[in-house]
Amino acid sequence: MTNDSRTAPARIAVLLGRSDVRIWGMSSAERLTRQLNRAGVAEVRDTLDGLPADADVLLLRVDYAFEQRLVDALAVRPGAALLAGSEPVAANVTGADAPAVAAAILAGDAAALPAGVERLDSEGLAGSYNRKLRKREIAYLIPLNERTVDEVEARSFAGSYKGVTDFVTKYVWPKPARIVTKWCAERRITPNTVTYVGLALVFVALWAFWNGFYLSGLVAAWIMTFLDTVDGKLARVTMTSSEFGNVLDHGIDLIHPPFWWLAWVIGLPAAGFSGDYAGLMIAIIFGGYILQRVEEGIFLRLFGMHMHVWRPFDSFFRLITARRNPNLVILTVATLFGRPDVGMWLVVVWIVLSFLVHTAQIVQALIASRRGPITSWLDA
Repeated sequence: MTNDSRTAPARIAVLLGRSDVRIWGMSSAERLTRQLNRAGVAEVRDTLDGLPADADVLLLRVDYAFEQRLVDALAVRPGAALLAGSEPVAANVTGADAPAVAAAILAGDAAALPAGVERLDSEGLAGSYNRKLRKREIAYLIPLNERTVDEVEARSFAGSYKGVTDFVTKYVWPKPARIVTKWCAERRITPNTVTYVGLALVFVALWAFWNGFYLSGLVAAWIMTFLDTVDGKLARVTMTSSEFGNVLDHGIDLIHPPFWWLAWVIGLPAAGFSGDYAGLMIAIIFGGYILQRVEEGIFLRLFGMHMHVWRPFDSFFRLITARRNPNLVILTVATLFGRPDVGMWLVVVWIVLSFLVHTAQIVQALIASRRGPITSWLDA
């Protein structure tokens, strides 16, 4: 058996054993099938019968919970077996070798694996840095039974969170979002449905801000930002994300924040506050928002990574930079003190300061890159 390299995934998967445990409202077999489909493996079987001898075959035990990164990595790693401790739980082999390897997996006997099969643990197979979610974490591999369901759901939910994001998303939303995500998953509510509710709330908040009803608008805005967390997590934990859903979700996120701030400025006279310098505020809001996005794109284009994952400071600054949620915190506090006008001026100032910090980050990266390629501190 050789460990040839390829990038195309295995064509067939066979699920071994059985499990009656349900995760996020799905059976283990259903969850694994969705994971395999996401990894590019379209044909999923529950028997070894009729496998072509030269087929590329993935074998996986259904009484284990695999993080998606493990399934993705194993699908393009022929001749490899994944071990949980000393027990083999999955492998990528030829159809000819599949019966012997399946027997070794079901017996939990790594010594029974054919010679030449590469034995890897989670870190050896998938590494320790999740580039997609921008955080360092070894992929989970957990025995699946009634006692471990909560652990599996907790790890899979945590695994759906970006490591570098704003402080509200990172520290405030996780516990309530997990409860709501579970509720939606068990009722087969789709991520797009949650996104549509969030979109409706975008317009509710916009109308309220425009007419000076700031507290009502903030309630709608905060619920929307919470649902914006839930829809993405629901899509990831249930493996129901789609290209349309991603475009819809990210499109809404990209477009609505500056229009909220515009409406806030327009609504100040209706709420009894001065509308002086409204043009200047609006210019800074839109100009700063666009320029900061451009800066992030420039950094990604020049250095091949997100601006916020270069150094520890950059990841910290992403917690508080002038994005939607930190700006909402400023506006909420100011409004509770009865000064929504001061809140918007603070947001405007913070937008300018954040732009200057991002500019400095680009300049510093250009200087550092003269000594050689720069790398993310999370990818060390």
